Amino acid sequence: MMHSIAATNVGWTAKFRELFKARDIFLHDGKSLRRFTIGARVQMAAAFAAFVLLAWCAFATFQAMAAMNSDVVEMQRQVARMQADVAQMRTETQQHAAMLERRQAFLAEMLSGDADAAELAQMLPQAEAAGHNPLTRSYAGVEGMQQELAAQAKAATVARYRETAQAVRQLGLNPARFHRARGGVGGPLEEVDNADPRFRELFASWRQLEQLEQGVAAIPSARPIRTEIAFTSGFGVRSDPFRGRAAMHGGIDLAGPIGTPIYATADGIVQRSEWNSGGYGNLVEINHGQGIQTRYGHMSRLIARPGQRVRRGDLIGLMGSTGRSTGSHLHYEVRIDGRAVNPIPFMQSTESLAALQRRLDAPVAVGGPAGGSR
Repeated sequence: MMHSIAATNVGWTAKFRELFKARDIFLHDGKSLRRFTIGARVQMAAAFAAFVLLAWCAFATFQAMAAMNSDVVEMQRQVARMQADVAQMRTETQQHAAMLERRQAFLAEMLSGDADAAELAQMLPQAEAAGHNPLTRSYAGVEGMQQELAAQAKAATVARYRETAQAVRQLGLNPARFHRARGGVGGPLEEVDNADPRFRELFASWRQLEQLEQGVAAIPSARPIRTEIAFTSGFGVRSDPFRGRAAMHGGIDLAGPIGTPIYATADGIVQRSEWNSGGYGNLVEINHGQGIQTRYGHMSRLIARPGQRVRRGDLIGLMGSTGRSTGSHLHYEVRIDGRAVNPIPFMQSTESLAALQRRLDAPVAVGGPAGGSR
């Protein structure tokens, strides 16, 4: 075994020496012949140098390919980031466009004149969560017009509320009474804290105006008799026509022929339409909501029926002289929270209140050139 290995080594050594044996090189320049001998060591050194050069070239090539692969990977990463940025911009733009559509729908519904408070609350646009980018900024013009419209609507709403509140105060009524909840209220709690603050404030002012104007609709402003009549007795302490001594008169007496038409002075629901043994005779009592009632006494005929919903100006009965009466007339009362008040200021405010009540069917008016002075 050892002999075989030694023989193999001797064979490789011989081949190595044969490969790098001394070599003669002859050069003839045309005149003389020259001989150069290249020894084994020189050949070995040249071969080693060639090997080192080849190894270096291979290493450099590998490094260049690795760097190129690294650049390709980095480029791929950059492309992926750009794609993600584009997708995010697309999402933000879609969210921004949807938000602008919700704002526009809210404004259109609020300004329509027949918006429902509960539905409008559901339509309140939420505060924008999406970021801004060059694509969303392209909607800046639309957003600016919406904000301008919202600002104008709020200013018009506040001005209209103040005007209406002033007319209500002139009747001795506190506008705050129309903002108090009456009857049963309830239902699930639905927060709107995440709504856009500007539109939440606009909704709050619109809701306040709506409540006040609903209260105005309950104020008796029309005249119960449309023909010429005689005013025979006022509100307050008077001499009782039957007993001849001082007594409180809770309404006013308007005299006219028997059968003169009597009309409701405000929208409401008929609570009573019946004979009253307390002196009213044939009596119609209408509940107008907000704690306001009207009474119509001494009628010769009752036309309205209990539970019937009537509108201002609807025929409810005919004048007569039933009950505690000395002649054909209408005893007319206005009651606030069950207490009789003087009906005269309400009748005298007919024109101003009627104008306000006619305006209930009209939406809040806004307009003007965009960017104009206010």
